[in-house]
Amino acid sequence: MNRKHHIERLDSTKEFDICIIGGGATGLGIAVDAASRGCKTVLLEKHDFAKGTSSRSTKLVHGGVRYLQQGNIKLVMEALKERGLLKKNAPHLVKNQSFVIPNYKWWENSFYGIGLKVYDWMAGSLGLGPSQFLTKEETLALAPNLDQDGLRGGVLYYDGQFDDARLAIHLAMTAADHGAVIVNYMSVEGLMKIEGRVCGVIAEDNVEGKNYEIKAKAVINATGIFSDSIAKMDNKNSEPLISHSQGIHLVFDKEFLLSDTAIMIPRTDDGRVLFAVPWHNKTIVGTTDTPVASASEEPIALEEEIEFVMQHIHRYLRKDPSYNDIRSVFAGLRPLVKSHSKITSAISRDHHIAVSDSELISITGGKWTTYRKMAEDVMEIAVHKAGINDKECVTKNLHIHGYKENNSYKAPLYYYGTDEDAITGLIKNDNSLSELIHPSLPYIKAEIVWAVRNEMCITVEDALSRRTRALMLDAKAAIESAPLVASMMAKEMGKDDYWLKEQINIFNAVAKNYLPKY
Repeated sequence: MNRKHHIERLDSTKEFDICIIGGGATGLGIAVDAASRGCKTVLLEKHDFAKGTSSRSTKLVHGGVRYLQQGNIKLVMEALKERGLLKKNAPHLVKNQSFVIPNYKWWENSFYGIGLKVYDWMAGSLGLGPSQFLTKEETLALAPNLDQDGLRGGVLYYDGQFDDARLAIHLAMTAADHGAVIVNYMSVEGLMKIEGRVCGVIAEDNVEGKNYEIKAKAVINATGIFSDSIAKMDNKNSEPLISHSQGIHLVFDKEFLLSDTAIMIPRTDDGRVLFAVPWHNKTIVGTTDTPVASASEEPIALEEEIEFVMQHIHRYLRKDPSYNDIRSVFAGLRPLVKSHSKITSAISRDHHIAVSDSELISITGGKWTTYRKMAEDVMEIAVHKAGINDKECVTKNLHIHGYKENNSYKAPLYYYGTDEDAITGLIKNDNSLSELIHPSLPYIKAEIVWAVRNEMCITVEDALSRRTRALMLDAKAAIESAPLVASMMAKEMGKDDYWLKEQINIFNAVAKNYLPKY
């Protein structure tokens, strides 16, 4: 996936069938759906793929146990089906994850156990494993770091886990594999219209500074938390559709979980669930649900949110992590569809599709697990608007780029799938590329070279936040590795010392917000 090549194809295409604005989970899913139907497809992302919400999740592919508690049966059943399809189509990225719900009150075992049996039943043949009632001893064997005081037992259940940014990159590559034009750092500055109908977009290449007029039969707004800004571009009087909710996560060393089983705390003071999940040899704990007034490209965790997560996790762990133990803090915004509820945790995660008077198609809401179904739903409208109704969706059985079965999820490069062979090939040509970029991070130099050459990695932040997950695993180590990574990228891209120093400074300005504050 070479950016220069995709820019050349953008230049040479007179008109596309489908133009997608936004390169997060939803936009990339639409690009895969459109391209695999045989549509001439272009996707434009203002920043980097999955720069926003789509790289800041809890890393779970799940039906949503708490949505079952809320009675949203439709969403849960849809999500469970999509969870199964995603695991089938991307086995190199989605794996089974076991969870324990600890029970400290007499009624919890039956209450949660019966609920999870319903969860199993709803998953049907796409289930990942049956839930089980656990004794106190069995619970502690699976989650040895749980506080034993008052523990009565637990319930074991299964959901999916993945690397969100890595899946986003592989969706971009899947769309490209099927002929789509995919370009990051390309901002849409306006909409083109003929007789009041949207017929394309005006875009600017933020790398080269060139402007483009891109014609398309259908234009889709899939910009997530920024959906309202594109809608305003279409009609300055459009009503806002999005309520923004911030969720944060704290990252600790693995010693605070001590096993490969995650912990799910079913109810916190604000009514949300709290997860402690093993991920890339670390432990992720989150999340919060804090209403925020507006969208931000780099949301920052609030002190009260960090304190909230720390207080709740201390109630359940035998060994309490301190602020000094936090390796990284990251925040993300949810693009929730507006409702009359003042509590964002009660707002539905269902997706919403709107078609404006000018026929701009906007999709909002939803969640990572249901990205494929969201894409299918919006494309059924788009192909009609574009006058290409004979194109049928094929993504239920479409392998995602890198597809590889029988993976060892403890292997260092497993998340590349079949691309792992090409990365090891780089090392065969230059053994120095097998070296780690930092002693506290699991990533090697070959991954940086591969990202620049094949994954449209343009900035140091792209490399350390999304092509690798260094910034989320250990912010301090990521900052320390930035000069090496910048130097490698400058060599690959033919950049000068000014670019190198500027990139380090820009990355450090972003990364400081991931450092724990105590």
